Amino acid sequence: EVQLVESGGGLVQAGGSLRLSCVASGFAFDDYGIGWFRQVPGKEREVVSCISNEDGSTYYADSVKGRFTIFSDNAKNTVYLQMNSLKPEDTAVYYCAAAGINIATPEIDDYDFWGQGTQVTVSS
Repeated sequence: EVQLVESGGGLVQAGGSLRLSCVASGFAFDDYGIGWFRQVPGKEREVVSCISNEDGSTYYADSVKGRFTIFSDNAKNTVYLQMNSLKPEDTAVYYCAAAGINIATPEIDDYDFWGQGTQVTVSS
């Protein structure tokens, strides 16, 4: 059974940090790209960051560049999203997803498997 399980969300003050984790199972982790997306009620899901497990290349949305870092621990089948200097506008449900084309793709339609999400709330 394919599973992507996110954790690490929570409530943090503006300027603070959180580290999200995405633990994958049930598929060949090394053959997939992993992305982090976020969504707020009434808005479309948007890409935050993604990473290729083939060559380690990464992609960041402009809104998080310089503040967020994505990295992968292939031995643990886990991808992390380190989020620093958080802003209230980062408040959302964060989802991780796996793409079989194994590139750092920001295209939501490239993703085959999705986790259930973890809530991140940044207070002002």
